[in-house]
Amino acid sequence: MPSFSKRDTDAPAGFFEAEAAGLAWLASAPGGARIVGVERVLPDGIDLERVDEVAPTPAAAQTFGAALARTHAAGAAAFGSPPDGADGRPFGGQLYIGRRPLVSARQTGWGQFYARDRVLPFLEIAVRAGTVRAGEERDIRRACARIAEGDFDDTEPPARLHGDLWTGNVLWSADGVVLIDPAAHGGHRETDLAMLALFGCPYLDRIEAGYETAARDVGMPLRDGWRDRVPVHQLHPLAVHAAGHGRSYGLALADAAERTLEL
Repeated sequence: MPSFSKRDTDAPAGFFEAEAAGLAWLASAPGGARIVGVERVLPDGIDLERVDEVAPTPAAAQTFGAALARTHAAGAAAFGSPPDGADGRPFGGQLYIGRRPLVSARQTGWGQFYARDRVLPFLEIAVRAGTVRAGEERDIRRACARIAEGDFDDTEPPARLHGDLWTGNVLWSADGVVLIDPAAHGGHRETDLAMLALFGCPYLDRIEAGYETAARDVGMPLRDGWRDRVPVHQLHPLAVHAAGHGRSYGLALADAAERTLEL
């Protein structure tokens, strides 16, 4: 089968090894979402299974949603933890979202990890870049303070997250959805679901329906009000985008912070 090759001689050391580790960890979830296969990892690139894309269908969306619930249920060592075994590999468990580094953590509480390691580092970059203004920064920091204090914490264990689950990383093949380009780590499953909604994944309602059914089947139904908390979980991807993709994302980040403060 022909491969899809990615090459980048300027990539940080261990960048592609980290991608391969994330893909392998996600693929090991029993009954979980289908993950693109890794054929070869090089210092400056990675060769992946080629995915021939087809039009999305409601049935494929529902099946994917159910599989994603099982991926999340496979769990992680802690909030912020890298894929199992990554710490002992040459790349040292370093995580990335796109080309930007992500901090690894071993946190028992979700909120402190999420605010400190997934929102605030990118907010600081966005402020320096001028995409977030002073008044907006204050509101975003206020929202992060509430999150860090545990206002949105619950008793759910860390989920096995894709971590960059926007629609561009959801490929529709004749055999169903295939996921690519993860920022895999331990986190809250609502973060993956919120990222799916951020840029408009096809048949999102069917994905969510499949997810909810499977989550109940594995004894982990979504908590009441999870849709209300979407702005909380979109703070991370919006902060990442505000750090490098312009003023519109700074405005969207500020809006998500306002909606978080209203909860």
